[in-house]
Amino acid sequence: MLTKDSVSPIKEDVLLGEKFLCLRIHNQNSDDKVFKKDIDASYIQFHFCLKGDLDFIFNEGNYSLNLSTNKFLILYNPKKDLPVNINLKSNSIFISALISINKFHKLFSQDGHKIDFLSGDNSNQKYYKELEINNSMLLVLNQMLKYRTSSITKDLYLKSKIYEIFSLIFNSENNNEDDKCPFILNDDQLRKIRLAKDIILERFNEPPTLVELSEEINLGLRQLKQGFKETYGKPVFQYLLDYKMDKAAKLLSDGKYNVNEVSIELGYSNSSHFIHAFKKKFGITPLSFIKQS
Repeated sequence: MLTKDSVSPIKEDVLLGEKFLCLRIHNQNSDDKVFKKDIDASYIQFHFCLKGDLDFIFNEGNYSLNLSTNKFLILYNPKKDLPVNINLKSNSIFISALISINKFHKLFSQDGHKIDFLSGDNSNQKYYKELEINNSMLLVLNQMLKYRTSSITKDLYLKSKIYEIFSLIFNSENNNEDDKCPFILNDDQLRKIRLAKDIILERFNEPPTLVELSEEINLGLRQLKQGFKETYGKPVFQYLLDYKMDKAAKLLSDGKYNVNEVSIELGYSNSSHFIHAFKKKFGITPLSFIKQS
């Protein structure tokens, strides 16, 4: 765990390689604190707010940008240095990954052209985007936050988790981000597919069968199955299972519910079925996850 400092924010800079850095910052003070770090124009920056509020200060204090809980920010400007200058509100927590654009580009090699700011003329343009931290990303970020700083595998662990975060960001950003699919033939079918998604998420603990869902949205069973997979990248009940496991991770990380209570909340009649599904999704049991959180 990070050690407490009563004067300044709890902070840790972990060098993961040449021009590759991870920051873990927690302001446990009752007042705001400022964190600064010089970062040149060769870096792309990823900042994740896990708790509280952060104000990013730019242009010597002439401009500020707020980042709130469960939001993250991607920053890149190849023409101007962007030093990290952050005002942390009381009890705020954030994690940052700072990596040179050249190293970052090599991570994607063949697929770099699929990322908007890495493609063509965009590679020399500034880039800014603020997005929501989804539950899968939140699980990984919390694992990074809780990992022991004294472990000899710390650098390797944090690097692997940052790579996992990158894959989650750009997989979700480039695959069906707007529920668009070239294989859906008309707007009416797409509307029905979206309705199917809304229905199973609203009734996640007692979802309808595929036949019932098909009848409710007035779309053929075959069109429902094919259209849903083409639109959301997975079959209906795989999509629902992933949603339920992400929800389970959030409930467990909040610390208000035990494994059995979460199992019931998600509609499992047998907690062993829930435990099996959770372990298959995340590689650890719910109880182990609670102990890590």
